[in-house]
Amino acid sequence: MTERVVLAYSGGLDTSVAIGWIAEETGAEVIAVAVDVGQDGEDLDVIRERALACGAVEAEVADAKDEFADDYCLPAIKANALYMDRYPLVSALSRPAIVKHLVAAAQKHGATTVAHGCTGKGNDQVRFEAGIVALAPDLKCIAPVRDYAMTRDKAIAFCEEKNLPIATTKKSPYSIDQNVFGRAVETGFLEDIWNGPIEDIYEYTQNPAVQREADEVVISFKEGVPVAIDGKPVTVLQAVQELNKRAGDQGIGRIDMVEDRLVGIKSREVYEAPGAIALITAHQELENVTVERELARYKRQVEQRWGELVYDGLWFSPLKRALDGFINEANQHVSGDIRMTLHGGRAVVTGRKSEESLYDFNLATYDSGDTFDQSKAQGFIDIFGLSQKIAAKRDLA
Repeated sequence: MTERVVLAYSGGLDTSVAIGWIAEETGAEVIAVAVDVGQDGEDLDVIRERALACGAVEAEVADAKDEFADDYCLPAIKANALYMDRYPLVSALSRPAIVKHLVAAAQKHGATTVAHGCTGKGNDQVRFEAGIVALAPDLKCIAPVRDYAMTRDKAIAFCEEKNLPIATTKKSPYSIDQNVFGRAVETGFLEDIWNGPIEDIYEYTQNPAVQREADEVVISFKEGVPVAIDGKPVTVLQAVQELNKRAGDQGIGRIDMVEDRLVGIKSREVYEAPGAIALITAHQELENVTVERELARYKRQVEQRWGELVYDGLWFSPLKRALDGFINEANQHVSGDIRMTLHGGRAVVTGRKSEESLYDFNLATYDSGDTFDQSKAQGFIDIFGLSQKIAAKRDLA
């Protein structure tokens, strides 16, 4: 029986050429799998037909936008996940979603190998391959660009030689990855970290310096899940999409950073994630109102580790799975409304309301009606600082 390879297929030049390239290098039949996670590319049927025209024996396409929002973006919102305190894991979240479909296709079609278009220099090769072996340990992985030196020049030459139905126009100066949760831009002039980003690189966000009217929005959550915007019920996908538009129109969610890649190098990345930043900002503030102090303190440590695991491609790892349980438990009381003003590149919280609130006005107020017994404070301080006082007597003696 002929070996079969499942290829993560985007419909672009590199993965279209990879179909025939893999067949020639390995002698295997290629099954192309395209997964729509909200990247706003071509129609899925067009992509499927192109894959077949480029030599795939089978081509599968999946509209996974709701799945991506519910199963991958939502856990990140609940975790307030910001890698290095800034990056909302835009690309890292999409990889395990795609991996799940690749593995399912491999099992359905009897494939022994999964292929992807990553280079040997980035994080995505790890995210794909670590995810694949976590779900199907017996599957092998190949990467034509990395393993067979399939450079872009070679890809264009192969495309022209085989007369493949794919455009071979000049490559964009940037490397771009996008989905419904955000957009990542790198390479080109951005590789000089002294160069500032130019407006031309942005698509999801408008220039925040341009004068425009502010936009006020109320986001409602139920147990950490965004369920309504301005009182109108929404799915998670709809919440992300609406805030992509409204926060994006205000220039919110632009991130320019030098980040620590898993492979050990530092990389300059420019992101725009308006919906993600607006939702995480609102969720964080609602947690401030509804989550008990010690739980909140510990959750912040968990959030950082969770983000690192996802960034590093360990979505399906036992530790990530265990932390998910903690994060879901911590979100049990995160229900209520957050009012925000979207303006000038910032999402500013201006109001909070929750039936699960731990904020007690009568304890917090300094005016009449204060129920906090200040007479107990001195004794508390004496006991709280006792160990430090004893140590100080020794050290200052």
